[in-house]
Amino acid sequence: MSRKAKITRKTKETSISVAVNLDGKGKYKIKTGIGFLDHMLEQLSKHSLIDLEVKAKGDTHIDLHHTTEDTGIAIGEAIKKAAGNRKGITRYASTMIPMDETLSRVSIDVSNRPYLIWKVNLPVEKLGEMDTELFKEWFQAFSQSAGVTLHIENIYGENSHHKIESCYKGLARSLKDALAIDKRIKNSIPSTKGSI
Repeated sequence: MSRKAKITRKTKETSISVAVNLDGKGKYKIKTGIGFLDHMLEQLSKHSLIDLEVKAKGDTHIDLHHTTEDTGIAIGEAIKKAAGNRKGITRYASTMIPMDETLSRVSIDVSNRPYLIWKVNLPVEKLGEMDTELFKEWFQAFSQSAGVTLHIENIYGENSHHKIESCYKGLARSLKDALAIDKRIKNSIPSTKGSI
C-alpha cells in the first residue's frame, strides 16, 4: 500500500504545492520563502521520516501570515490524503523532546477530529523574520486540515528558538509513531466505531 500524496493549493494570496511519502526516509526539499519556517519544516520531515516537498509562493510583501497558515493547511491535507482510510495505524502517540534547557510535550490522535491545545509562551516577538504568533497559526491550520487532535505544551525553557523547534520535532516524532502501521491490526481501523 503506497502512502503518498500530492496537494496543490492556489488562492489569491498563495500558491503552494506539497508532496509527502509517509513511509519515506525523512528526505526534504523545502522552499517557502520564509527561512525560519523552512528550517522547522526540515525538522518535521527529518524526524518523522516523512519525505516532504514543499514549494510555496505568497504575498510576503504584506506579511508572512498567509504563507505560514496556507503551508500548514496544505501539508495537513497531504498527510491526511496519504493516510487514506487509516487502516492499521497506531493512531495515538506522545513525545517528550528535550532541547538544551527546553522540554516540550506533543501528543496526537489521528482521529479525524481536529483540535489544538497550545500551551507555548514565546516572550520574543520574532524568530528570524517570523512573528512568533504565527507558529500557533501554523499548528492550528495543520491540525484542522490533517484532521488530528494535537496537544502541544512547552513544559519549561527559556530560549524561544529551542521552544518552537522542540514543538516541531515533537510533532514529527508523534506523527512517525501515530502513523506507523501495527502489523497486528493492519486490516482494521483503530476505533470501536469502525471508522475514523
